[in-house]
Amino acid sequence: MLVVQALVTGAAAGLSGAASATVTDSYRALKEALSNRLSGRPGALEQIVALERRPTAPAEGLVRELVVTGAVDTEVMEHAQRLLLLAPAAAHLSTGGMDLSQAKGVQVGHGTTQNNTFH
Repeated sequence: MLVVQALVTGAAAGLSGAASATVTDSYRALKEALSNRLSGRPGALEQIVALERRPTAPAEGLVRELVVTGAVDTEVMEHAQRLLLLAPAAAHLSTGGMDLSQAKGVQVGHGTTQNNTFH
């Protein structure tokens, strides 16, 4: 999921010291937008904090929370896309640690539509 990739990229850039002020600001904006949407889901917020500490940790639980809660809207996607554009040097750090092979409700691509029903 693009939003999780952006979170991982922003966190990895911050930990590596490679984050510019614009990357840091963009990451904060994405995190704030998600925090507002997930305010009633402390488990999801804790997963974001855990991802900040260890960007290479599996993120399937966070993906599920974002899908189930519908937290990803146009504003969140815009923040995520902006962050990924600003932090391409750290993007390679975000691809190695995320295994979504067992995740459900993952969507890849731009301009697509997805409806999920979890049982």
